[in-house]
Amino acid sequence: MVSAALAFPALAEVKVIESIVAKVNGDIITLTDMERHREGMRRELEARKEMQAAERQQVFEERSKNILRDQIDRLLLVQKAREIGINVDPDVNRRVAEIQVQSKIDDPDKFQQWLSEQVQQPFEDFKSQMRDELLVQRVIRQEVGGRINIPRPEIEKYYEEHKEEFIRKEQVFLRDIFLSTQGKTPDEAAEIEKKANDLAARARKGERFDQLAREHSEAPSKENDGELGWWKRGELKKEIENLVFDAPRNFVSDPLRVENGFEIIKVEERHAEGQAALEDVEQEIMERLYMPRMEPRIREYLVKLREDAFLELREGWVDTSAVPGKDTSWKDPAQLQPETTTKAEVAERAPRRRVLWTVPLPKGRSAIERDPDEPPTVQDEK
Repeated sequence: MVSAALAFPALAEVKVIESIVAKVNGDIITLTDMERHREGMRRELEARKEMQAAERQQVFEERSKNILRDQIDRLLLVQKAREIGINVDPDVNRRVAEIQVQSKIDDPDKFQQWLSEQVQQPFEDFKSQMRDELLVQRVIRQEVGGRINIPRPEIEKYYEEHKEEFIRKEQVFLRDIFLSTQGKTPDEAAEIEKKANDLAARARKGERFDQLAREHSEAPSKENDGELGWWKRGELKKEIENLVFDAPRNFVSDPLRVENGFEIIKVEERHAEGQAALEDVEQEIMERLYMPRMEPRIREYLVKLREDAFLELREGWVDTSAVPGKDTSWKDPAQLQPETTTKAEVAERAPRRRVLWTVPLPKGRSAIERDPDEPPTVQDEK
């Protein structure tokens, strides 16, 4: 048999531009994917200034051991989402539109360029990553979370055993929308006040306050949907405290004239002082009981996906959640022995569509891999 390098001389000089780390069903994980994930994790830890450098490095080294596992997890969940017909494209488009509104950049091309600079990756890659994250969340919620049931007696038992944890001081949970008048003329400030009154009216009619804050607020809290968090008496300015602590849940204030602008405040939740009733803390208890069950159930689900999956890992790479006994060793097509057959046998086979592709390998390995589905060598009949 003529070697591939002789049959296709141009391919003999192929340079390695990428290396495959793992094959997961019909998808691959590349060395670039691994490095990108590792670099993103490093940037995330560096942003946590409350951690000491040595602590950040220790966390980084521990998490690095699971990078390949996390990449395999993600691919398996995305594949499952597509298999069961989950579609998140409307959610992706909505979120991108929200980001564009926040950026105040109307031109689509300029917005995409700005966003690419912000996230340090091409716009389409950002959308693809967002799509995969939403698919993963939907699969976990549908296939795992939806099957976890917390019986009512268990909730009641937890409440009775932890009653002291539900003794509350009077607190309110607030959100706000702030519109700045700094540097504005009196006429411009009047227009801003008019806009603030309109936003307050829209919120009272049922529009989501968090979304209005995200789209219109000019305060740093807009990044968290206007969230200001929980407040106790004595922690707020007196005029604000008197307003919100006497107000019912879901109260939306008139625009308040504050320094350099107008502020609308919503009382989203409140805790009365004293022992909280079970009905008031039932959701919190469910979350406490739910989360410890969730992680092991997710891992069990991923083990099942691994059992049913086609997985191959390059030598030297480790999946820290590998299924015991499952062979995931790399099958090098260059090492497979070609079969032989006759022309008559080949002619009897139904034709099938094939895609021939090659992936250059790192130094020390064959420059061209033989397609595992490549037809066997034909031997003339004697």
